[in-house]
Amino acid sequence: MRIAVIGAGAMGSIYGGHLSLHNDVFLIDTNQAVVDQINRDGLKIQENGEDVIFHPTALTSTQGQEPMDLVILFVKALFSRAALTANQGIIGPDTYLMTLQNGSGHEDLLGEFVPQNHIVIGTTEDNGAVLAPGHVRRGGTGRTNIGMITKDTEGFLPRLKEVLDSCGFAGYIHENIQQLIWDKLFTNVSLSAVTGVLQVPMGFIAGNEHAWNITKQLIHEAVEVAHGLGLAADEEAITEKVRLTSQNSPEGITSICADLKNGRKTEVNTISGSVVRAAKKCNVPAPTHRLIVELVHAMEDRK
Repeated sequence: MRIAVIGAGAMGSIYGGHLSLHNDVFLIDTNQAVVDQINRDGLKIQENGEDVIFHPTALTSTQGQEPMDLVILFVKALFSRAALTANQGIIGPDTYLMTLQNGSGHEDLLGEFVPQNHIVIGTTEDNGAVLAPGHVRRGGTGRTNIGMITKDTEGFLPRLKEVLDSCGFAGYIHENIQQLIWDKLFTNVSLSAVTGVLQVPMGFIAGNEHAWNITKQLIHEAVEVAHGLGLAADEEAITEKVRLTSQNSPEGITSICADLKNGRKTEVNTISGSVVRAAKKCNVPAPTHRLIVELVHAMEDRK
């Protein structure tokens, strides 16, 4: 399969590297130093304490390239539109777009570039970290969960699962991928969002009455929106899961908290913002989530 992976961070490199074992892979990134390092010495992925070298083709520009069979988006969600626009030439009538990005609602943007039946959304249980340009560490591994928001009319998902499985990923096809995405989303739109606004570690949330009340309200609204979308959501079970996550990671720092602390833009629009957009679609109120989005954007604008 001819595959482009946009974004050579930790996850993009892990997928781009492993997929290059049996596919024609192009790893695209705007960082010239990363691209030069990969093309010169190969892509190093540390696994089980040892470096393994992979050889995808690294590019800063896809101008002149033929359309791909699959384009995988691994940039931060706030850069998705710019990344797809810059690489629009590799998106042809037969190209599929796939996102394993955090949050929800990515299909709305991807639908501006390909038909709905050429969009693959999902989640990954793999994780990793960048060690140096062209050098990443693959941490925990797990399932790559994939699905579509429409019927798979061309039988692409089984082909994609075969590609993933043959390159060291455990691909799982889900009939209702949105359920899985929202199951993961509940923690991000409650616990993670509140740590960002309060600029505190995860353990503070369950241990502080006021922070916990905000978190529970966010969970309640998200559950109501999920029900409005026809998804299953047990509020009591979700609340307990979030509480345990807070207690079990007392010093944990969420990405939204770190981004705000370091003056970076966040992915709030595809996290809390995705609940707000879904709430409008199903006419369910979500005022606390709207407030969180505005608070985070206000914090982003601080000098």
